[in-house]
Amino acid sequence: MWNVQDAKNKFSAVIDAALAGEPQEVSRRGKPTVVVLSVTEYLRLQQAAKLQRGSFVDHLLTFPADAPDIARAKVLPRDVEF
Repeated sequence: MWNVQDAKNKFSAVIDAALAGEPQEVSRRGKPTVVVLSVTEYLRLQQAAKLQRGSFVDHLLTFPADAPDIARAKVLPRDVEF
């Protein structure tokens, strides 16, 4: 893990390691803050996440309409005069 100052001073080394397939963690004040990784790895992770999650429409269609543990409000629309 790199601290911010070392990562700034040796940014080329950080990039080279990330391009070699080793994501580089950078910390600020001793706490992990960011990860530097190659574009190829980033795009792979994005694509994998996209494939794992379904569409929002699929999510809505699989939501149980009559789930007993979810309280639904019984609200009627109000009268509107034009």
